[in-house]
Amino acid sequence: MTDQDAERPSLAGVEAEPASQFVGVPDSYERLWTPHRMAYIQSHHRQESDDACPFCRAPALSDEQSLIVARGEFSFVVLNLYPYNSGHLLVCPYRHVGLYDEATDAETAEIATLTQTAMRVLRDTMRCEGFNIGMNQGRLAGAGIASHLHQHIVPRWSADANFMPIIAGTKAMPRLLDEVRVQIAAAWPR
Repeated sequence: MTDQDAERPSLAGVEAEPASQFVGVPDSYERLWTPHRMAYIQSHHRQESDDACPFCRAPALSDEQSLIVARGEFSFVVLNLYPYNSGHLLVCPYRHVGLYDEATDAETAEIATLTQTAMRVLRDTMRCEGFNIGMNQGRLAGAGIASHLHQHIVPRWSADANFMPIIAGTKAMPRLLDEVRVQIAAAWPR
């Protein structure tokens, strides 16, 4: 038992009462309220159709609306709407193609070039110390949007992970997406 546990009121011997009676009663858990995550949780198992593909819709919107930070000839760079870390970018071809080996040489070359540029911009603007870069190919491999190829670029810092993702399945985000998009887009070479 820790000193903090000793300070918490004991619920031993409390008769069953309506849950509303316990609002505000402390327990051993700290809570990080993230109601915006419900949109992801509820939509995560929906069957996607080509016309519902967010990577096909994004380029038709303004950069601010779609969170696009840079556009190339064959592909674009967009902030991940459900980021692992602040600055988590996705490089997507404009063409609706699901697998890396289905992309053209021009698409793969531009994805590689945009990935390198994204690394430089993130290093300069966010002072990250490393990166996780990769693609999940197919739903069974973990692709949230399996029908449209996208490469993840996740900036990493020595102190960016703690017990929250491991124990609580929750990631605390220190910056808002709009803020991050403006910073990265402004630093992207023209």
